[in-house]
Amino acid sequence: MAAQISIPIFPLPDLTFFPHTMLPLHIFEARYRAMVTDCLSRDKRLAVVGLRPGYEATYEGKPAVYPVSGVGRIVRWERLASGRYNLLLRGEGRVRIDRELPTDTLYRMVAATRLAETGAEGAAVPTLTARVKTRCHQILSALGRSNEDLLTMMEGLDQPAELCDQVASALLSTATTRQALLEELDIERRLERLTVALDDLLSQLTGEGGRA
Repeated sequence: MAAQISIPIFPLPDLTFFPHTMLPLHIFEARYRAMVTDCLSRDKRLAVVGLRPGYEATYEGKPAVYPVSGVGRIVRWERLASGRYNLLLRGEGRVRIDRELPTDTLYRMVAATRLAETGAEGAAVPTLTARVKTRCHQILSALGRSNEDLLTMMEGLDQPAELCDQVASALLSTATTRQALLEELDIERRLERLTVALDDLLSQLTGEGGRA
């Protein structure tokens, strides 16, 4: 049975935090400064969760969030003279939020279950992985630039799950697509979804359909 954890959440609009990625954050609201202070005194982990559309009306309270989020560990931090923080989070996994916990803190705490990935041995995984890498090269070429960090990352990865998460984080901007990829636990299906999204992006950039 998957382990359940208690963890603070940092809700953000239009942001999806993927495992296997690094996320810089500037923390300025009082409730989240308190959250970071407490995190640093514990295990340095927090969940970054997307806000559902329509969050604006209840942002100061408890707006609705997506059920699946990325969990990360604070690996670098700087507390500024103003009390604000600059952080760097390293994505460590996915969790499903089961319920919100009662708390006397300014920030929100949830009970969540760690999510395991499946499908890494799927028959189509090698072909889909190669297609993702090809699309990334084509997209960067269509943009007229070379992202050496992304290209180096792709060549050095032999784990399809990591490739999916890093490419989705670097190249996809549509919040609903990113969230769908975060929520897909089957790696073969996640690769399929990612290739469709990359095909669409390449088509938008070139005016042509994706090429094998």
